[in-house]
Amino acid sequence: MYFALLYETVPDYVQRRAAFRSEHLALAQQARQEGRLILAGAFDPPDGALLVFKAASAEEVEAFARADPYVRNGLVTSWRVRPWTVVVGGEG
Repeated sequence: MYFALLYETVPDYVQRRAAFRSEHLALAQQARQEGRLILAGAFDPPDGALLVFKAASAEEVEAFARADPYVRNGLVTSWRVRPWTVVVGGEG
């Protein structure tokens, strides 16, 4: 199953993320290497982000969000996980 993790971020997100960026990217890279995180990135302008997961359950994605230093340190004001039905793509 695919899931979209949607983040909304604080207005000064870009300025505040430096202190947590390496830890955030390490968490994302680990999820990527495990085959769970497919795509991830901030919107432009950076008022939020989208992370696409391939996971067995929404709980796996929720656990990622709770562990994310951006969430733990208040850079993400809200987040939600939505199941995503892929109609085109997603092979492999």
